[in-house]
Amino acid sequence: MDFLGVDHVEFYVGDARQAAYLLCSGFGFRLYGQGGPETGLPGQRSLLLGQGDCRVLLTSGLTPDHPAVEYVARHGDGVAVIAFGTRDATAAYTTAVAGGATAVKAPRAYGSMVTATVSGFGDVVHRLVERRGAASEFLPGVLELPDLPPMPEPELLLSIDHAAVCVPDGQLDRTTEYYRKAFGFEVIFEEYIEVGTQGMFSQVVQSPGGGITLTLIQPDLSRSPGQIDDFLAWHGGPGVQHLALTSRDIVGAVDTLAGRGIGFARTPDGYYRALAGLPADRLRTRGILLDRDHWGELYQIFATSMHVRRTFFWELIERHGARTFGTSNIPALYEAKERELAR
Repeated sequence: MDFLGVDHVEFYVGDARQAAYLLCSGFGFRLYGQGGPETGLPGQRSLLLGQGDCRVLLTSGLTPDHPAVEYVARHGDGVAVIAFGTRDATAAYTTAVAGGATAVKAPRAYGSMVTATVSGFGDVVHRLVERRGAASEFLPGVLELPDLPPMPEPELLLSIDHAAVCVPDGQLDRTTEYYRKAFGFEVIFEEYIEVGTQGMFSQVVQSPGGGITLTLIQPDLSRSPGQIDDFLAWHGGPGVQHLALTSRDIVGAVDTLAGRGIGFARTPDGYYRALAGLPADRLRTRGILLDRDHWGELYQIFATSMHVRRTFFWELIERHGARTFGTSNIPALYEAKERELAR
């Protein structure tokens, strides 16, 4: 399948305006578009935020029977749609359904745009988006704002690097196989992660060309219950635990976001004693982690969760040639998250 990357991510939230304020004031997103009953979206309010190539759609239901209201009641605020950009949405839809995906919405053309929707995992679906030429609508009923002024300073965050997905025990292999058959993804990395007495299995699947990456995580029930079990209980089933945003300068991004009130997971000083590369003191004071794969280096840090259920959170990542994930950062990241959740 000819996937171009993550077109956008849609959150279902209790209050789209409040969620937008937090992302704009804290993470530096800004309003790119909006929609509601006045634009042909009865029963909902949607706000489109952007930064770099990242697009986040926030949708709140205005009536009790709207899917966003039902989603938030079950899961709290969270990711409901991961949209895949493609050159041919109809072909992608047909191939995905033939490969085992459940059809949610058949392909439909809207001017120069074609969209379709198929199942993903849990209550998360995949919107397939084909864009050709200029359009005033980001999605049907979501109108882009005209003549946005240029950003007063360089944008800190560039794109969505990957989504981390928690699945219950026994679902990791079948979820991996689903993405292989329905979307043509391949496993590019797998690891068993130990955090104290906890354990979790992880497999990373990626689309051909590398534009879409999903990190799939399953708890090891033979070990002590931990944060993945907590996520599945608090979220109410499988879902997106975090989204990683790329940055050209993770140190500058952490400093700026921390100055705006965003918290970050902390890492003990002992982690930094054997580090080479970016000066360890610059990493230590901020809690940024360094790792490597066969192709290069990557720097990562988790932001603290801003959700009342302490489920979804953001990650920042800076890559220098690295295409996958190293073997050191993932345990260290989840150890930092464990310390946060223990407070």
